[in-house]
Amino acid sequence: MTKPTDLAPVPKDASVNVGDGVGLRSRTGGSVAFGVREFAGRRVVFAEVGGENRGALRSADGENLAIAARTAREKRIPLVCFMASSGAAIDEGVGAVHGWGAAAREFVACSGLVPIVFSVTGPTVSGPALLLGLADLVVMIDETYAFVSGPQMVRQFTGEEISNEGLGGTSMHGATSGVAHFIASNREEAENLIAELLGYLPDHADVAPTGWACADSVNRPTPEAGELIPDTPTGSYDVRGVLAAVADDGHLLEPRANWATNLVTAFASVGGRPVGLVANQPQSVAGTLDIAASQKGGRFVAFCDAFNLPLVTFVDTSGFYPGKDLEWRGMIRYGAQMAFAYARATVPRICVTLRKSYGGAYIVMDSRNMGNDLMLAWPSAEIAVMGAKGAVEILHRDADDAQRESLASAYEDRLLNPYIAAERGSVDRVIDPADTRSEVAAALEVLVGKRERLPRRRHDNTPL
Repeated sequence: MTKPTDLAPVPKDASVNVGDGVGLRSRTGGSVAFGVREFAGRRVVFAEVGGENRGALRSADGENLAIAARTAREKRIPLVCFMASSGAAIDEGVGAVHGWGAAAREFVACSGLVPIVFSVTGPTVSGPALLLGLADLVVMIDETYAFVSGPQMVRQFTGEEISNEGLGGTSMHGATSGVAHFIASNREEAENLIAELLGYLPDHADVAPTGWACADSVNRPTPEAGELIPDTPTGSYDVRGVLAAVADDGHLLEPRANWATNLVTAFASVGGRPVGLVANQPQSVAGTLDIAASQKGGRFVAFCDAFNLPLVTFVDTSGFYPGKDLEWRGMIRYGAQMAFAYARATVPRICVTLRKSYGGAYIVMDSRNMGNDLMLAWPSAEIAVMGAKGAVEILHRDADDAQRESLASAYEDRLLNPYIAAERGSVDRVIDPADTRSEVAAALEVLVGKRERLPRRRHDNTPL
């Protein structure tokens, strides 16, 4: 099979010039060069920010970035930007800031229409750092950093001493802020990562991803997936083993792998068809959902929906993570982001419940009433308001320990199984874990022509 990883490496010299393609506004000088060129077999708008004055953006540079984004939108091709910038050129005054504003507006106009991929190749601070937040995907190269306000400002306002790396280095953005979707060791690795990413994506939102020929049979049994489930209800396992069993050749490309580790998001393919995978990770805080996981999942679901990637969700969660700190920080708002993203998604959606699926977390993890197209469950699935112990403690507060144990056992036998949900229509089929890949592949084939008509409105009002 030909995967995105099989694409030829991108040349190390990625500067935009006539030999690479068609350079645009090439005589304006400054720190931004851009043009239309071939990149890993794809036609893209390729922009490079850096060079003179440490990549400081003049007014003309901001205008160049704006035109680069506008060209990508008008030509309906991806925008790939390599960024290293010290911020607005101070000697140009407010004009430089106006140029950044024009660029930001054009990037927003591209959002959801063409893929926007940034790579941080050097220090990226102030306004240019904010542009990273407008990108769909960000690749940071080791020993680079990005922040809005630098260590000097932090020291002046808070008295805290911190280094550039500590404030905005790759490890911080990979594990704490979630700004970096991927971290590469050098420029060549970053370019190859971007090439692989583009392999999963269409040129624009009006077409489906191309896909590729696949030698891995869609009917390949996956007994190893079911064998991962522990015998005890509280046992943990790595859900990525389940995802790899379902994916072609076991290959996953996982953005934000070190951020919000209680939720796994990944690009993969099933039968040569690119898909987005979302799964609770029992190895991290028992797979419960918190603020970061809700943001991570909501953003990934929205991205896949924008660019026509079918969604396959694997559920094993006991609920939202409880805590005063989370509630005070807005768990309600952030948890709603996940529900919002799934509820408005129009791409084919398949949900597989592996083990626990309780309460509010059951709802937001693409449950039947959230509008999925197919709801599957393993025999090990437990779909209920809550676990047996918690339910008994609420319903039978006055029972002694022996009575509670008996009542919990009866609750498990009566309600904690997928067959009750199947009888009520909220689960379509209870399947053998060994059939998971073939069931998912068959559903994707049936759903390939799915179309939904969206209501006419200016835009929705996403919870933030």
